Amino acid sequence: MPGPDDTKGWAGVFPGLAPSTGRTGTPGAPPAEMQYVPHMSQPRSTARTTAQRHRVRQELATAAMHLFSTKGYEATTVDEIAAAAGVARRTFFRHFRSKEEAIFPDHDDTLVRVQAVLDSADPGEHPLDTVCRGITEVLRMYAESPEVSVERYRLTREVPALREHEIASVARYDRLFTRYLLGHFDEAAHRAGDDDPLLAEVAASAVVAAHNHVLRRWLRAGGKGDVEAQLNHAFDVIRETFGTGMGVGRAEPAPAAPVAQQDRPGAVVVAVARTGASPAEVLRAVEKALESGVD
Repeated sequence: MPGPDDTKGWAGVFPGLAPSTGRTGTPGAPPAEMQYVPHMSQPRSTARTTAQRHRVRQELATAAMHLFSTKGYEATTVDEIAAAAGVARRTFFRHFRSKEEAIFPDHDDTLVRVQAVLDSADPGEHPLDTVCRGITEVLRMYAESPEVSVERYRLTREVPALREHEIASVARYDRLFTRYLLGHFDEAAHRAGDDDPLLAEVAASAVVAAHNHVLRRWLRAGGKGDVEAQLNHAFDVIRETFGTGMGVGRAEPAPAAPVAQQDRPGAVVVAVARTGASPAEVLRAVEKALESGVD
């Protein structure tokens, strides 16, 4: 277990040797071969600091869940959690804002990773696929420690305060995905039957709901099975339901144009629409082609 000050100075540096003030040839100075050589302190490895932070958080979460299970949530104090994890009270508050937050995975860091997925998405990727990749980061956070996640799930079902905290945390992802999907709709170019911004909000909520459904089913099964495969299956259902009506980026689709016209009654008219066009776009292309074939 770490000592009370093991986590002090997350972004600190290794202490270096203090340089000597002696100079060669100065009375009382040490011989040149015995002098200390001044040097700059080296920064602590970022990977090491991150690993240490993660370890302390996990130990605090484990201690909190054990105490909540044995003493009860209301009867457990922050001081008891810190002592059980072998750290000081101040160290606890470097990692968590409250005792209920202590048993939850790191939503703050995960939100940063999810945002990075959205920010780095290929412009040609379907926005719904990007959001699905983002929510997968959340699932992996839970799947990293199945035993801890299963115990957490049990506690959140029993303690209303913990359940409310979990709901509030999940809502942050819903808002993030909604903003992202809304960014792929241009209301100024909105036409009846085409890319309604309402679809963005509903689709974002559907992605989060699919994640929650798969996660709960996995947790009720004791954290067994390939949970990512189960989530990918849920994504297929979402894409089939929402994917055809959602555009990629804000670019206007290329206008459909008739490739053949006939002026005889009953003649065949051919229309062209872009690959992946929505049913509404295909219908408009057919209507234009029919209109252009009438004298």
